[in-house]
Amino acid sequence: MNRKLAIIIGLQAFLIVVLFWVLVFYGKDEFEAATQLTEEEIETPSRVANKEGQATITISPVTQKQSEISTSPLKSSSHQASISTYGTVLSIDSLIDLRTRYLAAKSEIEVLQTALAYNKNEFARLQALNQDDKNVSDKVVATARSNIKADEAKIAAAESSAKNIADSMRQIWGETLTQHAINQTKSELLQNLISNQEVLIQTTLPFDAAEPRENSSIMIAPTAAPSHTISARYISRAPVSNTTIQGKTYFYRAKTKELRAGMQVSARSATSNKASNGVIIPNTAIIWYAGKSWVYQKNGADTFNRIPVSTDVEVENGWFYQGNLKVGDQVVTNGAQLLLSEEFKSQITNENED
Repeated sequence: MNRKLAIIIGLQAFLIVVLFWVLVFYGKDEFEAATQLTEEEIETPSRVANKEGQATITISPVTQKQSEISTSPLKSSSHQASISTYGTVLSIDSLIDLRTRYLAAKSEIEVLQTALAYNKNEFARLQALNQDDKNVSDKVVATARSNIKADEAKIAAAESSAKNIADSMRQIWGETLTQHAINQTKSELLQNLISNQEVLIQTTLPFDAAEPRENSSIMIAPTAAPSHTISARYISRAPVSNTTIQGKTYFYRAKTKELRAGMQVSARSATSNKASNGVIIPNTAIIWYAGKSWVYQKNGADTFNRIPVSTDVEVENGWFYQGNLKVGDQVVTNGAQLLLSEEFKSQITNENED
């Protein structure tokens, strides 16, 4: 009896296993078809819509808060266009040498003029004696006359030498610095340059750059320490060009004891007198895609548009921009990368639709 019961139970268990595998074998195709149908029926809601060729992303305020997407209003700013260039701290040894030679020639002229005045008086005295019954000979009078002519010739030669020295200074240092150098008394600028209270800098600007204005200034900095800026005031044009950088050269003076002759400096100068108005785009608002810079502008409570912007002019904490954006416009400063991902996720083709 027990043996028959065990056989019956074993047969039942065997039948159960066989039926199970039969069910699995024949139900596999129906299960896969049902699963595929379920997956195809699940659609991800699209948050991106194209309006007039521009993608508009719609994100509910609740989702914005959950994703920590935040915006900031754009602030107004003005910017004066500028040019970045390089300059050199000059040694004024040759200017001092030419000044010394010029002043020596002028001193020689003064000595000769004193001698000329004396010889003229002596000639007048001797001529009067000669005319007064030949109290002195004609030869003495002639000698006195020749002394006058010799003095006049020496004065003319000394004046020509002084003029040539001044012209040489103008060829190298320009009219303004030459006038400072040929003064009998040292000018404030020359005294400061000699005592190292100030330095002389030559900068080079492009040929199409505007001419610097009188009393204008630029900001310079040693190339080894670009953050250490110093103000330099305009002096004049520089007659000699830079051997390494082609362009228009100018002289500037900077009141500093930190720069040395021969040092290279970077310079930033204004290109116009008129400032341009625009907005400042924060650094955190900029995203980069396809080699260009973009921002997301918030146009409503839940809509955003991607707009190209220019990053040509860098300012403190952002970029100066003139374009479609205006003061008060809201741009995304946190979460812009999420919006970019959401925008391009909608462009991915569903492989199941192929």
